[in-house]
Amino acid sequence: MIRHGEIVSYRLTPLGSNYTFVVKIELDGNEGHAIYKPKEGEAPLWDFPSGTLYKREYAAYLLSEILGWELIPFTIIRDGPYGIGSVQQFIEHDPKQNYYTMEGEWADQLRVVACFDLVANSTDRKANHLLVGSGGKLWSIDHGLTFHSDMKVRTVIWDFCSEPIPERLLNSLTQLQEWLDSSAEDHPSLLQELITVLSNEEVDALKRRLDWILEERIYPGLPGRSRRRRG
Repeated sequence: MIRHGEIVSYRLTPLGSNYTFVVKIELDGNEGHAIYKPKEGEAPLWDFPSGTLYKREYAAYLLSEILGWELIPFTIIRDGPYGIGSVQQFIEHDPKQNYYTMEGEWADQLRVVACFDLVANSTDRKANHLLVGSGGKLWSIDHGLTFHSDMKVRTVIWDFCSEPIPERLLNSLTQLQEWLDSSAEDHPSLLQELITVLSNEEVDALKRRLDWILEERIYPGLPGRSRRRRG
């Protein structure tokens, strides 16, 4: 539906510096909602190339799928009322829940998000960028500021400083590292797509981050940063 459906209505959301719309999509008598972020609605930034944030939303989704972590709602690039942009599945969620309300039961899912932020170089991980969907599934949203070639991780998640990154996550990163080191024809289709979305410099930086994470194998921290212990 998100890929082929017709956007029949849209409304601007009041939050954020970039234009973000909740859109209604219809296809074959069915309807659903999505989040539409048009290229033309992006505010200029001094440290990110203009007109690329919507691509980074899509790139983050691709990375999550390549790793098998399924953190990010289904996302594509398509046309909308204001031109090309990212369109992401809308997640029904409890608006009272955010990072600061999540206690020990969320620890394992938050460890995945924290590791993802290192790999994707997330520069804007805010508390309300984590949604609790049906069945307690944790979803990660708002990834327009990712994949910069300079290390710029900025996040609220410092719970796991100096802890070992779980082995299953490291295994996924090792597989990605091996794919990136192989010839292009051996890349999975989603990885081929990711490489076309990012610049060569950003792909090289992704490789360097993978090397660093797999060498250190722990969650980094900041001097003096207090840690909220979890289960």
